[in-house]
Amino acid sequence: MRHTFFCIDGHTAGNPVRLVAGGAPLLKGASMSERRQDFLARFDWIRTGLCFEPRGHDMMSGGFLYPPTRPDADVGILFIETSGCLPMCGHGTIGMVTFGLEHGLIQPAEPGKLRIEVPAGVIDVVYTREGDKVTAVRITNVPAYVAARGIEVDVEGIGPLSIDVAYGGNYYAIIEPQGGYTGLDDLGASRLIDLSGRIREAVRAKFEPVHPLDPTIRGVSHILWADKPRGDGADGRNAVFYGDKAIDRSPCGTGTSARLAHLAAAGKLAVGDRFVHESYIGSRFIGRVEAETRLGDQPAIIPSIEGSAVATGFNTIWIDRADPFWEGFQVK
Repeated sequence: MRHTFFCIDGHTAGNPVRLVAGGAPLLKGASMSERRQDFLARFDWIRTGLCFEPRGHDMMSGGFLYPPTRPDADVGILFIETSGCLPMCGHGTIGMVTFGLEHGLIQPAEPGKLRIEVPAGVIDVVYTREGDKVTAVRITNVPAYVAARGIEVDVEGIGPLSIDVAYGGNYYAIIEPQGGYTGLDDLGASRLIDLSGRIREAVRAKFEPVHPLDPTIRGVSHILWADKPRGDGADGRNAVFYGDKAIDRSPCGTGTSARLAHLAAAGKLAVGDRFVHESYIGSRFIGRVEAETRLGDQPAIIPSIEGSAVATGFNTIWIDRADPFWEGFQVK
């Protein structure tokens, strides 16, 4: 049996986005969170088939557009990438909103604004359009908070580290410069990938964060290496590791949100403060602390992230079950 998927490919700040505009499966569930669980149970082969080799690669991410389950939302988004089916993805939202608007797949109730239902909750989006191009997308994200501080790990090749865990739509282990980590300029991509996988396992062995309102969102999935900025006008730089071998080419939307929460909790950012975040390759998002709030019994912030995306082409992809690699593969 051959399954056909029509995709719009592109990137947000250098990181790939594959919007599956045709071929999305019908999902069960009264919310996007429940639909995410149904997708994972019945259709994860679509994610692996589209994101893994030979149809994708280690950094591939994207998603599907769905009718929302809530009357106050314009559209629903389900996110996929090599690491899984995410509760939230910032760079993916920026890309899919851009491609969806430019190709008439998203129809806002009010021009310039969108309310989007994602598995992690509801996000508000403001976008700028010039002619047929969307030039900027700003996401007001789900609440972000610090879940743990001072998790001690000792990993061969870098030594002892003290790590904090923060949530910005996904859970991040945040590594500030310390001890054997003196900054990103001293770590190449291959070493980052090797260390990150082992650090994640060490953190997971000691702590499992659970979302205060949605227990299906749990566990550290990403590693964020924090650093000082390299370019003029930036406030910080990062490298985000996800999946098994991926370093985010963008500054990472949910990672930026987690870092904003981390900095705010340390008293380094206040409501209204802006934080220009550089990626590993030098691309940028503009983050901002919009408000203070609570997430369950946890103090939290409302972060926003602004960036832009570029569509690079259309792509019709077949997943044929006669293909020995129909579910995709990874070389580890």
